[in-house]
Amino acid sequence: MDFEFSAEQVAIRDTIRELVQDRVAPRAAEIDQTGEYPKDIERLFADNGILGIPFPEEYGGISGSSVTICMGIEEIAKACASSSLILAVQALGSYPILVAGSEEQKKRLCPPLASGDRVAAYALSEPGSGSDAAAMKTRATKHGSDYVLNGTKQFITHGSVAGTLVVFAQTDAKEDHRGISAFVLERETSPWKVEKLEHKLGIRGSPTAQIVLEDVKVPAANRLGEEGAGFKIALAVLDRSRPGIGAQALGIAEGAFDYALNYVKERQQFGQPIAAFQGIQFMLADIATQIEASRHLVYRAATKVDSKAPDLMRVTTDCVQLLGGYGYISDYPVERMMRDAKITQIYEGTNQIQRVVIARALLR
Repeated sequence: MDFEFSAEQVAIRDTIRELVQDRVAPRAAEIDQTGEYPKDIERLFADNGILGIPFPEEYGGISGSSVTICMGIEEIAKACASSSLILAVQALGSYPILVAGSEEQKKRLCPPLASGDRVAAYALSEPGSGSDAAAMKTRATKHGSDYVLNGTKQFITHGSVAGTLVVFAQTDAKEDHRGISAFVLERETSPWKVEKLEHKLGIRGSPTAQIVLEDVKVPAANRLGEEGAGFKIALAVLDRSRPGIGAQALGIAEGAFDYALNYVKERQQFGQPIAAFQGIQFMLADIATQIEASRHLVYRAATKVDSKAPDLMRVTTDCVQLLGGYGYISDYPVERMMRDAKITQIYEGTNQIQRVVIARALLR
């Protein structure tokens, strides 16, 4: 399946590519080593309209499609996976509003997100509720014109830096997944507590928080959709956002491959570049084939907005192998890329859960 990108999409991609190579790539190793959220890169993306890609023009964005979002995430992830989540999670945290919000909510909540003046985050998972979202324990109790939320959310990407947080909570515990509702929390009026930040294998510059809600008041005007619609909203959002995780995995793999390819052309053994050895050539051919096949799957999914990324963890592992002992040393970026790639097999639904989803679709 061929993908013809529009002139506008190509222009956006090329702008992001140039910006990333000039301003983000030189910082990638530092971001990984310090584990600090790159606020300056967030501002850079905001000032250049990148955070407006997920939003229609009437809400302050540039009406970017899922394909355009994936193009942006892919380009950023080639250089820095942590920074690619600035765009990916802004989209994820905003999708519930775009999918289920009223016109009033969209006009009120989206413009500061599209401009990058506010960071969005998405709070679905809990300590005892990951793949089984219906088992969540967070409660939202109606009190007059407000809801009062209590509970704990786990593994919330950008939960510590967000100003807008979409939270899913049970409004009727008797109704299992049918009792889940969705709420938009704004930090100024509905503050949440960041209990801890996780220390992670990869994407260290993207903070992952445990969030505690203790009698947090949320106006009923910030409930998305009807009571009990939260589970359907969550599923619709994940379907829409998952191609972006594929694009992130693809970008990481491409970044690792580009580095490894240049390395094997320059690395000398037995009087010649190791790229001249057939065993190395076979590895290069296999990796290039995997990347190209993955690209088609990712952009087909982005076009249909109905599935997720192929597994590209193996590509980064093979790129480490191509560098030999140097691939295991932190002076070379491929080891960081391998660590970063692992999370793409886990978040927004593990590889195993995706296989369950595929099997169920086949058996309908």
